[in-house]
Amino acid sequence: MPAALAKNILKLAQNGLDWLLPPLCPATGQEVDAHGTVAYDYWASLRFIRKPYCSQCALPFPHDLGGVQPEGLICAACMEYPPTFRRARAALIYDDASRKIILRYKSGDQLQAVRAFVPWMREAGADVLAEADVLVPVPLHRFRLLRRRYNQSALLAQRLGRPVCVDALERIKRTVPQGSLSRKERDKNVRGAFRVNPARVGQIAGKTVLLVDDVFTTGATLNACADALYKAGAAAVDVLAIARVPKD
Repeated sequence: MPAALAKNILKLAQNGLDWLLPPLCPATGQEVDAHGTVAYDYWASLRFIRKPYCSQCALPFPHDLGGVQPEGLICAACMEYPPTFRRARAALIYDDASRKIILRYKSGDQLQAVRAFVPWMREAGADVLAEADVLVPVPLHRFRLLRRRYNQSALLAQRLGRPVCVDALERIKRTVPQGSLSRKERDKNVRGAFRVNPARVGQIAGKTVLLVDDVFTTGATLNACADALYKAGAAAVDVLAIARVPKD
């Protein structure tokens, strides 16, 4: 089949799907122009992370440097508590606006939100994506996976356009929710909670690994995952998330 004909057939099929299932904003439920987009008013409420930000944890700095990102610019928290991973990138500030779409994605079965998140993450993480040999999603414990039915981080990783090893990391310890814990409590809660799947060590050893997650909070979970990957021989571990909590 000629490529032009195949393209036209695909376009007709997509138009038919859009007619049957009108594209809706995954955050507000409003009808939008195309799948993978959000309502204009909602878009205006989102705060995208822009330069300057911490080169290690993607924490935005309060002062505008004219869009310049000085090399090696590190925040005070990373100086005091250096992360286990090398670099992190995130698309959004985690606030009331971004929380709405992320929670609907994680717990409300709004899986079409992936189509909005992926372009944002590709732009925010262009440098870490370019260097990644393999993408590894942060895993859920099997009981939580059974309840939720899907791993939100794995769905993101599979659409970012790089090789993915979905089951490279295993969560071997059931942890309590991190939301109300302090930094030290979070670190203790996830210590030893992850390991690299023995069958996947060959896909990790010597590789630059990009950890994919939905929200970067204090980094305790990401540090624990990075530690497990380094123990399995990873050459470097970076992080890419949808959103970054601005403060602990």
